[in-house]
Amino acid sequence: MPTELQEYVAGQIWLCRYPVTYMGMAFYARMTVIRLDDGTLMLHSPCEIDDPMRRALMELGEVACIVGPGTFHTLHVASAQAAFPEAETFLCPGIERKRPGMHFDWLLGDIAPAAWAGQLDQVLVRGSRWIWEVAFFHRRTRTLILVDLIEKFTDATPHVDWKLKLWWKVVFHMWNTAKPAPEYQLGWTDKKAARASLRRILQWDFVRVITAHGDLIEADARQVVEQAWRTPLCE
Repeated sequence: MPTELQEYVAGQIWLCRYPVTYMGMAFYARMTVIRLDDGTLMLHSPCEIDDPMRRALMELGEVACIVGPGTFHTLHVASAQAAFPEAETFLCPGIERKRPGMHFDWLLGDIAPAAWAGQLDQVLVRGSRWIWEVAFFHRRTRTLILVDLIEKFTDATPHVDWKLKLWWKVVFHMWNTAKPAPEYQLGWTDKKAARASLRRILQWDFVRVITAHGDLIEADARQVVEQAWRTPLCE
């Protein structure tokens, strides 16, 4: 069941952690809710929308946009569509092939659609064999919003499966260290395209990072991001 919707940036951004299981490992993902300039809401990487969550969101405003921001972040898109049938659905490229039965209105790219143009910037991150993602920058709050480009699991992260902790510590050396998801680390195939995408993101003036997995990045955000991407940026 989804956890409670929490206000993150007053009147602008709300977050909700929700449980997921991947390759037998249990951990949490994170939905980001953004209030757009017209008062409507964007659901980014939605959690399951049960009745309490639907009511909580409706108290904030009309849900106008449902975003599947990465090829590994489609679990509850259909639930959000059922709860808010009038909303438009925007998907990261690749999802339409991975989930061919999923309804969508638009595929995302580097140019923001009319629904949030001038409010959020975006970059389609290229260069990976296994995983695609669209990164977002919310201008008003200077917030970078990612799903798998950075994960930050630490000793302070709650409810982490021991199997994930073992793999992240022993195999990928990313426990207590912000890094891209393993699918990125092992799957960069076009380093030139990856560097171009990451450098475009680093041009944004962000002061915090919302990650889908693990801890939020709220201190020295730019330094943490640059260090996390040091390998693909330098190779």
